[in-house]
Parts: sequence; C-alpha cells; structure tokens
Amino acid sequence: MALGDVIRIDDRTVLVVGQEMVIARNQPDVGNALIHRVGELLVMVDTGVTTAFRDALRRAVTTVGDWTDLLLLTSHGHVDHIGNNDLVDDLVAQRGRGGTVTHFVPARDVAQMQDPRDYWERVFDRVAGVVPMPAQPAVVASKVVSLFQPMTPFGRTTRTFEELPLESIRIGSQRSTGWTFADGAVRVLRSQGHCAGHVVVHLRDAGVLHLGDEPNGACGVMVDADQLKLTETWAAAATMIDDGVVTTLTDGHTPGVEDAQQAAARLATLLEQAATLQSRSAELVAHHAELPPADFVGDYTRLLGELDVGGANPNPMFIGMMALNTLRELGWSPDGAVHRPWRPPTARVPERTAVARAAAGVSAGAGLVAWYARGRNR
Repeated sequence: MALGDVIRIDDRTVLVVGQEMVIARNQPDVGNALIHRVGELLVMVDTGVTTAFRDALRRAVTTVGDWTDLLLLTSHGHVDHIGNNDLVDDLVAQRGRGGTVTHFVPARDVAQMQDPRDYWERVFDRVAGVVPMPAQPAVVASKVVSLFQPMTPFGRTTRTFEELPLESIRIGSQRSTGWTFADGAVRVLRSQGHCAGHVVVHLRDAGVLHLGDEPNGACGVMVDADQLKLTETWAAAATMIDDGVVTTLTDGHTPGVEDAQQAAARLATLLEQAATLQSRSAELVAHHAELPPADFVGDYTRLLGELDVGGANPNPMFIGMMALNTLRELGWSPDGAVHRPWRPPTARVPERTAVARAAAGVSAGAGLVAWYARGRNR
C-alpha cells in the first residue's frame, strides 16, 4: 500500500497508512493514523508527518460520518507520529460549527517532542563505536530529524494525559490503568514499552486495539525502551483477543489490519521470539568474563537471521541498538564508554581488601570496648 491509502475497518473507523523510511532517498517513515467516530466526536490517534500525509488525513476524516468535536490522542512522542498535530485545530475551524478540539500527549514524551534532536542523539550515542555510523551521533541525529517536516507536535489545546485523574480500567478480564473518553467508548492504556510514555488505544464499539509501535519487534530498540513492559503489553493484548473484546488489531507501521486470529498468532510469535532471543543471547555470552560489544552485535545479527526475527527498521544501526538492549536485559554493562568491553554482573559478595578487613576489625574492637565500658557484659 502507498502513503495515505485508507483501510476501512467499519463505517465509523479507518486506518490511514504511512510509509517506511528510506534514508538514501531522504524519505522519512510515517506512522499510521487511526480515525474513529463516536457520535459527534471524531477521535484521531496520531497524525504522522509530511504534507502529503496531512492531505490524506484531511480526506480521511470525511469518510467516517458527520462530526463536530475532535479528540487527538498521541500514542508516543516519536517524530514519525506527531508532525501534523496542529492539523486538528484547522479541521475543526474549517467546519465552522464551533466544535471543540482536545489533544493529549504522554507526559514522559514531552521532552523529546520539544527537542527531538537531543533525544535521537542519545539514541545513536548508545551504539557509537559499536556499529558503523556515517558520522558522529549529533550529526546523524540532525540528519534524521531533518527528514521529518513539517514538524508541529503541539496544537492550541495540547495537554498531557497525566493531568487527568488516572483510572483503573477493565477490558474483558484484563485490568490496566489509563484514561477513558466518550463515556468509556475510547480507552487509553499505559504501556510504556517502546518508549517511556507510550500508550495504546482501545475503541470499545469497534473492537479495535491500536498498539502503536509496541509490536515493532521482539526486542526494544530505543534508549528508553522497557522490554518487560513490551512483553506485558503483548500478553495483555492477547488476553483481550481471547476474551473477545478485541476483534481487530492495528499498529503504527503495519500497512494493514489484523483480525483476531491473525493478531493472536502475531502476538504469540512476538512473545516466543522475545523469550528465545534472550535465552539464546544468554547462551552466547555464558562463558565470557567480558565481551567486545561489536562481537556480540555480530553474533546477535546472525541469531536474528537464524530465528527470522525482524523489526520496523531492520538496518545495522537499529540491530545494534537491539543487541545492546538485550545485553542490558542480561545485566551486562560497559566498562566505561559503550564501545568498551562489556561485563556481566557479579552475583556474589565482593572480596574485601586487606585495608577494608583491618578497618572492619578496628571498628568491631572499638565497639566491644565501649560495650564493656557500659557494663553490658554483666
């Protein structure tokens, strides 16, 4: 499918398809956008980026029925999902009905939305000297971010979800926390796996669960990814499907929608791949007291091929990020800079030096003298 193509889910719900990144052509990746109508409220999840996608969104909002008010939900703060966030103000103003606009973003992602270059420099700095890079992390970050134009992440009504009271939400047998809108027809659940602020969205009446970028691959890539929360999100989604409250799965980059059977199979595969990747990675490092990170990245790359594990951006830089995040999951850490040898945790009490033992003896002796002086030995 091509950028801006529309996939109809039902008469009130459509998915607007983005595109993949091709740096050689200066082509940014563009996240999918989900559009849904509840009565006179139009709900939009993400706005992608680029003028072409902006125009596609303008067309798409006319295909789900009549609406007056607009609610924009930002799944997370990455630049491929937030570039056209000011569009919602224009859409409501142009209708001339006096409708309201509301926009919510995750609080933990606001900093990267304000300064994406700093965020991506930190992302690339994590693999500097470990995988080939065309330039220093700051230069690469500037180049990458420059592809995502125009970039308007905040509108006139932007607020954080966290300004609202946190709710306990039950969907089927699955319990979570987050926020509800439109009398519970729209549920926003905290997931925070792909990045620090990530949320997923459940559309009750349509039976749609939008996972954003949480299912991008079996291992988190970003500097603020959380592998445990990723797997918990997949497992929770699978439970909702088993319970029958989710019948359609969408996400931030797949150019299509999945029915319950397809979605359940995909989530099961992700969970299995995540467990296998970590187990096999543990085997790779089991007999090493230290390991050059570039060596592990090479072994990890071969392991991904063997297991047929992919991701949203299957290139050497992102694979390197996955590899080092996996090492961190195993408890390994670098000896200083990230390109220095990595070492496993020492699961034992460190031996004390002679000086430390002597100091401990003096302290114990002093305590014993004081005890006798107070007559505590009687």
